[in-house]
Amino acid sequence: MERRFASFTAPFTISGRSAIVPPPPWHYAGWLINVAMRFETENSSAIVPEKLGRVTGNGCIHFADWQATTDGSELLDPVYAQYRETIVIVEIERPDGSVFNFCPFIWVDQDISLVRGLLQGWPKKLGSTYLTRSLPIEHPAAAPIKTGTCMGATLSVKDRRLIEASVKLTGKPGQALGFLANRTIGTVGWPDLTQPQAQPKLQWVLPDIRGKVSSDWHDADATLRILPHPIEELSLLGDINATGASVGWVGITVVGATIL
Repeated sequence: MERRFASFTAPFTISGRSAIVPPPPWHYAGWLINVAMRFETENSSAIVPEKLGRVTGNGCIHFADWQATTDGSELLDPVYAQYRETIVIVEIERPDGSVFNFCPFIWVDQDISLVRGLLQGWPKKLGSTYLTRSLPIEHPAAAPIKTGTCMGATLSVKDRRLIEASVKLTGKPGQALGFLANRTIGTVGWPDLTQPQAQPKLQWVLPDIRGKVSSDWHDADATLRILPHPIEELSLLGDINATGASVGWVGITVVGATIL
């Protein structure tokens, strides 16, 4: 009898140990700086397929410092668990009038997270994200959660700075924003190299998220600066203006996905 390969993703081997990504459940916990934004809607159909919906002009940019695991083993070898990413979320109105989120752009610094994201329909590319961490001590370097604390976040792609953000805590309760507040639709589509002239057939999916927990969200004022880039298409959102922000911690578990 032929032995079955056990890999969930490449490389495919009998044991499956070296696969980039094991099967779900995937458990995530992280610290996030969330910057709410308003953007222009003229290029809606260049960002979101028309039959999926249209952008409303509301959105969020998340800067995230994540730790992830399947069975806990990654936490003992944290190079497999830790990564940072920048997530651009736009709000869309579906043809039936319902409101969802959609992720047109996302950048991450870890191949494991990149593949997990593509499987969920999050269009991950490699990028370098840095964000101020808040630590639970009263110290000048700890960026404690209190009125007046300032934090920053940046994204660079292919050694070019693309996004700069800064926030200042107001001391008020904050809100869950972006994908933390509403479900986000992903786009899955893979080209067929035997038919290179054909466009991928796209499917839209919703990740099946369980066990969501979060800290309190803490309100902040925010600024955003978007820089020109020769390849990345964040400019399709036109002028982007920060409308608020929040910071805090969240944990979620992804067990699969459903077709929309």
